[in-house]
Amino acid sequence: MIVRKFESRDLEAVLSSWEQAARLAHPFLAEEFLAQERKNLPELYLPNAETWVAEIDGAAVGFVALIGNEIGGLFLLPSHHGKGIGRALVDKAREVRGTLEVEVFSRNSIGRRFYANCGFEEIGESIHEPTRQKVLRLRCSASD
Repeated sequence: MIVRKFESRDLEAVLSSWEQAARLAHPFLAEEFLAQERKNLPELYLPNAETWVAEIDGAAVGFVALIGNEIGGLFLLPSHHGKGIGRALVDKAREVRGTLEVEVFSRNSIGRRFYANCGFEEIGESIHEPTRQKVLRLRCSASD
């Protein structure tokens, strides 16, 4: 497994990993919201983020998108969960950005557990206006 910069050829794999993981971790989100986010990913989010992909045998299986020191998204194909790939993406993000922050839906038990295992701690909460869902703001300092 390698972690490398996103390339345009990765787009379909990134969209697939996002969609599969998002549906698994966010069953509480409306279909309309997920459909809009799938459209926003290539048109809005990826062009404005520094994105790294995890590649296995020539195929992108997940990604982390950074906006400054914030993880805008970290998603893996569910078949690759629990294999250290997500941790490798967080490690790359910490390598290039240092202290990291991320927002995760409070009802996303998969994401909350993952970030806790990576050393993130809760620093606040708010309401995600488009979905009216509670989100937690987490931070992992560079020195952890």
